[in-house]
Formats: sequence, C-alpha cells, structure tokens
Amino acid sequence: QVQLVESGGGLVQPGGSLRLSCAASGSIFSINAMGWYRQAPGKQRELVAGITDGGSTNYADSVKGRFTISRDNAKNTAYLQMNSLKPEDTAVYYCNADLLTTAWSPVFRYWGQGTQVTVSS
Repeated sequence: QVQLVESGGGLVQPGGSLRLSCAASGSIFSINAMGWYRQAPGKQRELVAGITDGGSTNYADSVKGRFTISRDNAKNTAYLQMNSLKPEDTAVYYCNADLLTTAWSPVFRYWGQGTQVTVSS
C-alpha cells in the first residue's frame, strides 16, 4: 500500500508565497520521478513541475521563474515552493510519484488526493 499526502495549500493574496509538500509512504522500493499537477475549475489537469530522482527539473512555462520543485530522497518527499502567486494559479494541486514497490515490480504512477490553493485578495 502506497500513500501520497499533500499539505501546505491555502488562501494567499496575489504576490504571496506558499510551499506545498508531498510525502510518500508505505511499501516503496524506489521512487523515480515526482511531480506536481494542478486542475482549475472547468479546466484539464496540467503539469506544473517535475523532478527526477537525479534532480533534473521541468516546469510549465506559466510558472517558470516563480515556482521551484525540490525533493528529499531520504524522506520520500517532494516540495513545491510557489512565489509571486497570481489569481490564475488558483487550482487543486496534485502530486504524483512514479515508483516501484519491489525490485521486480513495474513502475507505477501514484497520486495524492490534492490540496487547494486559492490566490485572491
């Protein structure tokens, strides 16, 4: 059994900052990439940022220069530092992890339940 638990969402004013955390727990052998997606009302889920186990990162154009993804491999945790937030960043943010539960299992993508981020004055 694997669980991904996000935390750190909330209400923030435009220009403010938030830091999201995503902790993976359970039967984990190794984690490859981890990432953050978001889904705003009436829109499709979109990639925000991703990070490999080696630390390579990838960002959506809309968040480059404002958001930073990082991870602590020892804690099986990924973070998303969000600065200079805009109202259009309002969405439910989901983390995912591509991981193996044993040395012989295929890689499977697990998802968290999501955390709401609202940017409003």
